[in-house]
Amino acid sequence: MSAQSGEIFDPVLEAYILAANQEQFSLDLTLSVHGSLVSGTLISTSEYFTELSKLFRNGNSVSKGFSERFQNASEVGRDSNSTVFIHLKDTRIYCGDQQPTPSGSTFLWRGKLDQVEGFFIGRISESNE
Repeated sequence: MSAQSGEIFDPVLEAYILAANQEQFSLDLTLSVHGSLVSGTLISTSEYFTELSKLFRNGNSVSKGFSERFQNASEVGRDSNSTVFIHLKDTRIYCGDQQPTPSGSTFLWRGKLDQVEGFFIGRISESNE
């Protein structure tokens, strides 16, 4: 268990995160988190911060400062053996029978691994996709 002492989570999910961080492995996953379903593609910490950096790159000086910090974090995240956080791209969040959030687009998501209550391999797809 790589996370802090006392945290309990699925060792299989932890292995997927380590593979994503160390081998650029990706996998479609749907996570159960506090009664919601979070559905997306598992990505590495490095890819998460690289993509986040791109979102801030063309803004004002404050935004560009964040972009640089995120790009630096992406370098530190390469070959990471940390499993505290799980990162997804093209994410949608489902709460009950309502439309997913966001309903018209997808986004990056970062969550704490010890908050995941369950998961399945695969993504939830909409009937019009």
